[in-house]
Amino acid sequence: MLDLTSSISAMGLPQAMQTLSDRAAFTRESLQKSQTITDSMVAILGSFDSRLSVLETAMRPTQIRTHSIRKAHENIDKALKAAELILTQFDITRMAEAKILRGPHEDLESYLEAMDQLRSVVCFFNNNKSYRGNDVLLHHVKNLLAKANLKIEEEFKQLLTSYSKPVEPDRLFDCLPQSLRPSSGSPGHQGDASGKNASSTNPSEHNKSLEPAVYTAPTLIPTRILPLLHDLAQQMSQAGHQQQLYKIYRETRASALELSLRKLGVEKLTKDDVQKMQWEVLEAKIGNWIHFMRISVKLLFSGEKKVCDQIFSGIDSLRDPCFAEVTANSVAVLLSFGDAIAKSKRSPEKLFVLLDMYEIMRELHSEIETIFEGQFCVEMRETSLSLTKRLAQTAQETFGDFEDAVEKDATKTAVLDGTVHPLTSYVINYVKFLFDYQSTLKQLFQEFDEGDTDAQLASVTTRIMQALQNNLDGKSKQYKDPALTQLFLMNNIHYIVRSVRRSEAKDLLGDDWVQIHRRIVQQHANQYKRVSWAKILQCLTIQGAGSSGGGAIAEAGSGSGVSRAMVKDRYKTFNIQFEELHQRQSQWTVPDSELRESLRLAVAEVLLPAYRSFIKRFGPMIENGKNPHKYIRYTPEDLEHMLSEFFEGKTLTELKR
Repeated sequence: MLDLTSSISAMGLPQAMQTLSDRAAFTRESLQKSQTITDSMVAILGSFDSRLSVLETAMRPTQIRTHSIRKAHENIDKALKAAELILTQFDITRMAEAKILRGPHEDLESYLEAMDQLRSVVCFFNNNKSYRGNDVLLHHVKNLLAKANLKIEEEFKQLLTSYSKPVEPDRLFDCLPQSLRPSSGSPGHQGDASGKNASSTNPSEHNKSLEPAVYTAPTLIPTRILPLLHDLAQQMSQAGHQQQLYKIYRETRASALELSLRKLGVEKLTKDDVQKMQWEVLEAKIGNWIHFMRISVKLLFSGEKKVCDQIFSGIDSLRDPCFAEVTANSVAVLLSFGDAIAKSKRSPEKLFVLLDMYEIMRELHSEIETIFEGQFCVEMRETSLSLTKRLAQTAQETFGDFEDAVEKDATKTAVLDGTVHPLTSYVINYVKFLFDYQSTLKQLFQEFDEGDTDAQLASVTTRIMQALQNNLDGKSKQYKDPALTQLFLMNNIHYIVRSVRRSEAKDLLGDDWVQIHRRIVQQHANQYKRVSWAKILQCLTIQGAGSSGGGAIAEAGSGSGVSRAMVKDRYKTFNIQFEELHQRQSQWTVPDSELRESLRLAVAEVLLPAYRSFIKRFGPMIENGKNPHKYIRYTPEDLEHMLSEFFEGKTLTELKR
């Protein structure tokens, strides 16, 4: 704008107007030319459109022919591809058939691969129904598969049977910890398995002091065979042959397991069989059963579980029922024996085997729960638990029976020498044996009462001891000699006290119990001295004789007015009574050497001073007369020697000698 204004100013207005007019004319001319060009272009393009339309009309037949040719080519390609696929199926079938005809035994992997190939052929034709005319091939393939499945079934059965052999007992024993292996070839002579080892130790207590028990799993089926059996089982399952698979596996493995147990020594015994057995035979069988239970659960049943899990891996519908069926009969045979024992007639000697059986069932409980898991093994778990509780119940009832039996024992066999009665040693050994089972007993008490188990054990022990003492009091009354009555009670109570002091029972019964019963022993010893020696000591006293004040015995002195005849009579009576006592009481027995010496000393301390005093005062009256040795037969030393023969349990023959 500034430039235009400047130009106008410089040129003048007329000239400027002319210039603007020229420029406007030029612009108008240019616009007219542009319109002409545009119109021309539109006309050209319009002619192209009409020409293209004509061309398109002319080319349409050619396009139709080209499309038909292309479609034909596509159809030909599809037909060739279909033919190629069908030929491929023929080739696959031909190669697979060759492998199938050779059978699975030589090369199972190739055989199974061939079966998979045949299944793929069937699948191909099932998915391509449009391929007509191939029904013959499909039928042939299906027949091949059916034959292949039968051969697979036969191979599975043959392979499983070939490797399902019973496990020999020696192989099973080698899988046990060293402490549980039999000391001889017989399964019934294992070291600690039944709790009847030399140290009379409950296996549960004994094993706690050892290294942890290590069990080695037995090889029931070789490791290299298990994958083959698994593959075969899968093929049978996929082919819908689950029932045949189930039947073959159940029969084969159950038979091998049952034969393994029979070789081991497991028998099927009923309650009647158990009742008819002699105790020694039955006790041995119970010891074996404990061993068999341990081997069965820890080695055989656990091994069967692993084998079953591996073979039926991925076949969940068969795994658990197969294992349950394989083991059901074996478990039933084992547990039925335990049940027969638990239900058999109770007797005191059965208590410890019942405790052994209860202990092994407790020990195996968690493993039984793990091995026999799932709904198909419910009955086995429940039967096992039921047996454990029944054994506990029977053991507890046997406790009560034993206590009653001890108190009411009516054994007429008296111990003639006053020694420890067999009942006493039996009961004490019984009680000592009970304390070897402390942990088992405490578990047993908790089955019925959640109270203090130590207090319960102490109560049981105290009642048994009291029952024994009550029975001994009754047996002591069988003796006609009251001195022997006291000696008998002294011996037996002393044996009880000494045994308690040397056992774990002392901790439960307490020091007070021990001290009270030691005083009872002393009381019986004092009673023995009084009853046995009071009369003979009377021979060494003469009423009215002068006394020099020597103790409790009145001693006669010379010049006291005592006649020689009276002194002779006293010597004669003393000799007769002492000889009778010596002959009789030398046959009596005080089995404890300490107690025996103590009792002899107590007698000597009373008898010898009195005898010496009597000889000193009245001896001269006899010695100065005729035949003094007829009356003074013994010196104090002779008496002391003869006293040393008391309570030795000698026979009459020995005494005469």
